[in-house]
Amino acid sequence: MRLRILAFVLVSGLLAAQSLPDFEKKVTQFRLANGLTFLVIERHDAPVVSFHTYANVGAVDDPTGRTGLAHMFEHMAFKGTPNIGTKNWPAEKKALDAIEEVYDRLDAERNKAFRADPKKIEVLEAEVKAAIAKADSYVESNEYDRIVESNGGVGMNAGTAEDETTYFYSFPSNRIELWFLLESERFLHPVFREFYKERDVVREERRMRIESSPQGQLIEALDSTAFAAHPYKNSPAGWASDIESLRATDAEAFYKRYYGPSNLTIGIAGDVNPAEAKKLAEKYFGRIPARPTPPLVDTVEPPQNGEKRVMVASPAQPFLVIAYKRPDQYSKDNAALDVLEQILSGGRTSIIYKEMVRDKKIALGAASYATYPGGKYPGLFLFFVVPNSGHTVDEMEKAVYEIVDRVKKEKPDAAALQRVKINLRAALIQKLDSNAGLAAELCAYQAGYGDWRKLFTELDEYNQVTADDVQRVAQKYLLEGTRTVVFTYAPTKGDAK
Repeated sequence: MRLRILAFVLVSGLLAAQSLPDFEKKVTQFRLANGLTFLVIERHDAPVVSFHTYANVGAVDDPTGRTGLAHMFEHMAFKGTPNIGTKNWPAEKKALDAIEEVYDRLDAERNKAFRADPKKIEVLEAEVKAAIAKADSYVESNEYDRIVESNGGVGMNAGTAEDETTYFYSFPSNRIELWFLLESERFLHPVFREFYKERDVVREERRMRIESSPQGQLIEALDSTAFAAHPYKNSPAGWASDIESLRATDAEAFYKRYYGPSNLTIGIAGDVNPAEAKKLAEKYFGRIPARPTPPLVDTVEPPQNGEKRVMVASPAQPFLVIAYKRPDQYSKDNAALDVLEQILSGGRTSIIYKEMVRDKKIALGAASYATYPGGKYPGLFLFFVVPNSGHTVDEMEKAVYEIVDRVKKEKPDAAALQRVKINLRAALIQKLDSNAGLAAELCAYQAGYGDWRKLFTELDEYNQVTADDVQRVAQKYLLEGTRTVVFTYAPTKGDAK
């Protein structure tokens, strides 16, 4: 008991030092005339600045028949501009245009379907390959990376999820203007060079992470089964045939639609002067023309009226996923669902861990996730379980349902709620521990909720969650009729895969 009290005192003290009023003094927020939002956070502990660019677009926005396109932008992130990454831009531009011209002819022939001429297709494919090789001959590979690294930049990377695409790295604070130049140029004059080379890389990633991975196949089966209509049914990896058909012209259209300034949020955290940052933002990013903010996804997932079940053949370690439909992150029940997740699987004192992993030892691992695959639209509350040796998926499923029934019938006790709220506070402190983490979180909350302060006020919402609330959302959302169950099984000898 003394240890629990001590932990509460320590976490409360740390949180007080990371309170909203304290952060409001350190955060400068401004919006350029073109609609681009900046969040500048002063932290002068070290002469380093972290930059995070959040594009409010993800796999959920992939056009029909072009899944994987949002992911392609992660691979196009640092390919350069007309001034960076080329040996001869006028010649390269002409070569890139030539690729699309011959590709248009190839696609036109392929689209003739049964009337297509195989020999003509073969000739055109060879022409495309030659045109790509010519364009690639003008590329100064990795020049953008070298500029960043030679100026002390570290951690340069990008990521794609269902609801967002992010780009980030850090620089010494005396190189801040270089970042403004480099990053603004990427959005002002993007060049989709080596597009088809990176398309092959994306296709290979899908092969490795999904087609050759039991877990990847399981999750893809979950997505495509749980969602009948909404584009959450498509993973960021994209479908194989879609990836293989992606064109640089698709990327250009996607960029114009989703990469306007009003759809971007940039976080800058570290040894930075906000007034200087604003001047640099206006000088460099102010050059980008304003464009309309893209609309949200129109498709609404229809009601699910009964359990769905899918089996995925795999000779490897068995896995089980049980998912229930839940509302989006803007729901008044969102905080209670987060608390329910923590009650179920938040650490070694949680229900799932204690029962399935520690005590009964029937599972190697088990967890719940309140928000999957994204929060912008209605999604899933899911359980993921890995059976221990000698135990079956059927046992895991039964054990999960027993726990679900219990949280519906029994309210969590005061100690469990206290533990959860301490853990949520500690998680916030961990998020704010680094410049990179801070810039990322504030951008995500600003873009996702329209106010970065939600990162802090969310704790107040958690504090207001009662045992009755936890029981209520369990009863309301963990329903058999909205459940999707996906598991792997070992195929018998001779079974087709």
